[in-house]
Amino acid sequence: MLENFTIHTFSECVGDVFRVLAGGTSHVEIILVSATELGGENTNAIPRKPFSLVFRGPKDIPLSQRTYEVEHEGIGAFALFLVPVGPDGEGMGYEAIFT
Repeated sequence: MLENFTIHTFSECVGDVFRVLAGGTSHVEIILVSATELGGENTNAIPRKPFSLVFRGPKDIPLSQRTYEVEHEGIGAFALFLVPVGPDGEGMGYEAIFT
């Protein structure tokens, strides 16, 4: 499923809530803040341009760097590697890079 994702998959979802399975049956809601195309050439077998997704979640429930099961109402469920990028004034930031 991830191989079919492009920036267009997510650009319409900026501002939407994504649910992250954080362990057991616990879910954390994060919001997609931005979907940005990255420069450079694609060097993978997957025919897409690299892009970055930045999410914001609650400061009081930090997520560690790892792969999570993520759900979105329109996209469905998928695995996503999230990297914490630090807090801002509104919550904790996370990034996912697609190459």
